[in-house]
Amino acid sequence: MVRVAIFGISGYAGQKLTEILVSHPKVKITKGFVSTKSGTPHLSEIIPKVKDIIDLRCENVYDWKSIKESCDVIFLALPHSVSMTLIPEIMNLGKIVIDLSADFRFSNLDNYERWYMKHTCPQYLDNFVYGLPEINRAIIKKSKNTANPGCYPTSVILALLPLAKKRYIQGNIISDSKSGVTGAGRSLKLENIFAECNENIRAYKIGEHRHSPEMEEVLSCVSTENYKITFVPHLVPFNQGILSTCYVNLKEPATGEEIQELYENFYKDEPFVRVMDYSVSPSVKNVVNTNFCDIGLKVLQNNQVVIVSAIDNLVKGAAGQAVHNMNLMVGCDETVPFFYKNRKTLV
Repeated sequence: MVRVAIFGISGYAGQKLTEILVSHPKVKITKGFVSTKSGTPHLSEIIPKVKDIIDLRCENVYDWKSIKESCDVIFLALPHSVSMTLIPEIMNLGKIVIDLSADFRFSNLDNYERWYMKHTCPQYLDNFVYGLPEINRAIIKKSKNTANPGCYPTSVILALLPLAKKRYIQGNIISDSKSGVTGAGRSLKLENIFAECNENIRAYKIGEHRHSPEMEEVLSCVSTENYKITFVPHLVPFNQGILSTCYVNLKEPATGEEIQELYENFYKDEPFVRVMDYSVSPSVKNVVNTNFCDIGLKVLQNNQVVIVSAIDNLVKGAAGQAVHNMNLMVGCDETVPFFYKNRKTLV
């Protein structure tokens, strides 16, 4: 049995982690941490769904000796900058660590500090592997520390990965991405309240979103080319989900059949990536509360390809991917508890 601690269990990602892990046959959640101002509520007060399923009282003080004795895996579902304040203590415990923040995603320290803030423990950056299984499965299996990708980058990178790996992309990439409101987190902001979001759609942080450099760094690394992305995120009035539409130009002419075959062959062994039939666009409603990324594409005239991907920002874009990484790191079937390969049953 894998014993798990979740730091930041009251946030959207922490709650979704809990919902997934209580269904995992090989996992027991032994500790859940909340902020000091939250007191020590029973977990069912934070997540009513788990009432009578798990009996756990949350903690707001870090007893490192107790954590070391009672946990095998630590999930950090914390805001950016908070994870790195805890990492020096956590690394001393010798446990498996999966960080859902951006604090250890970048191999380039300058990128992190330009888009986020001054890093307080850059000496640990090399200890973490970028946790996108479709790229780094073999490395993740051998690692003790994984940095979970961002939700927007997961949707965009998976949409572009087959073309980037083959170095087929010419020039600038454009990505128009639309996210549900949970992507903005649980903190109270005027622009995120119901009356502002409902029956509305708006672009924000045009060309300034800090997920842009993450996408560029990863795609450039896998292709050895210096890709630049014009990224325009939008907030749309549903709770969960991301739909990313990416526009790229090809270096050489290709037919729709050729690009479709490329994607199908590239992802044929990936349990959580589903390639739609040619020119069929994926829908957010078909991936919500699953760990799937659905991808559809179409080749236009002038060697332009439009690729559309759909994920759940809290599952494949956060908690689900974190559990996928944990499975790889502890030697579990990577599809559990999402579905079992022998019967394809969704949890």
